[in-house]
Amino acid sequence: MSGEDEMQPTPMVSVIVPIYNASRFLQKCLSSLAAQTFDDFEAICVDDGSTDASANIVRGFADRDERFILVSKENSGYGTSMNVGLDRARGRYVAILESDDFFDSQALELLVFAAEAADADVAKGNFWLYWTSPTERRVPFSVVDSPLVGRTACPRKDDDVAIFFRKPSIWSGVYRRSFLEENGIRFLETPGASYQDAGFNFKVWASAERATFIADCVLCYRQDNEASSVKSSAKAFCVCDEYQSMAEFVHERFSGAEATRLMGILERMKLDSYLWNYDRLDPSLRPEFVARISHEMADDVAKGYVDRMLFEPGAAADLDALISDPERFVRSRKAQNGPGGSALRYLVLGGVPLLTKALQFKAQGHSVRRTNQEGAAL
Repeated sequence: MSGEDEMQPTPMVSVIVPIYNASRFLQKCLSSLAAQTFDDFEAICVDDGSTDASANIVRGFADRDERFILVSKENSGYGTSMNVGLDRARGRYVAILESDDFFDSQALELLVFAAEAADADVAKGNFWLYWTSPTERRVPFSVVDSPLVGRTACPRKDDDVAIFFRKPSIWSGVYRRSFLEENGIRFLETPGASYQDAGFNFKVWASAERATFIADCVLCYRQDNEASSVKSSAKAFCVCDEYQSMAEFVHERFSGAEATRLMGILERMKLDSYLWNYDRLDPSLRPEFVARISHEMADDVAKGYVDRMLFEPGAAADLDALISDPERFVRSRKAQNGPGGSALRYLVLGGVPLLTKALQFKAQGHSVRRTNQEGAAL
């Protein structure tokens, strides 16, 4: 940190804004920061070698408002950009704002107040899904449901583990900076933007002694800019690298019953992520991916990492087919993504008995995950 930085007042919040060719959305994003009712923040805008007007847009904000800071670097990916932002952060709390999203005007005020009131390592809120086409609309998305609202808990010790399985919306919260540093919580520097949010999210929930939750939606999460598929072989296995990093984090920092519980949670999360990744892969990349994850999950089962209590009937059948009958697994994914949906998938995996069991389980609401396929609270 430079002497000039040390002379500046320390802000309450450091907002990290990772940017890559985001000129289409960046004005709205940064304007939502400038309009915050809570004004004690710095905005660390990390430009990852953009070739459009993104850097100039940030300069315009920086010229008008000293809270905005442009950090330019060569293109090296999302994880590196986020770690550069963490290294530059000076605030008591860290927040994250993606360059195509935008905050509600009270976002920082609500989250900081909740964190301070609860003396929390992390304060978490909800968000809106946001579209501009064909017409502008927003739909609430709940990662924090009623059993969590207003609570302060240690997620790895709590009876309620649902938060681990919710969408890793790392931008709808604030994190005490000292907590992140003391626990070595950073981003994996894999190519592009590939699942690094999942690793950061898991490490936060695994490490937090005090996490607090609010019901308010604090951000609009843009859906118009969603990537449809993964066509790069370089990115096909990034999800595996991310989960390997999470497992190493658990083994290095936890032991005994805590490590066992966290690995069980991680294995259930892993299956969800691997299925989601498989469905998004270009068909030419799927056979190699299935071969790798089949071997990996079989090895995890043999090591005793898998907690079957966290697997609903359908998920258990997915896991068993992936390990013992990959061809059946592939047929089941094709069925899942066709007109028959989950019902046909169950029939492929286990016939009428599995379909009946899965429907009964769903009707009785026994899942400890309380999470749907999109990562929202049920």
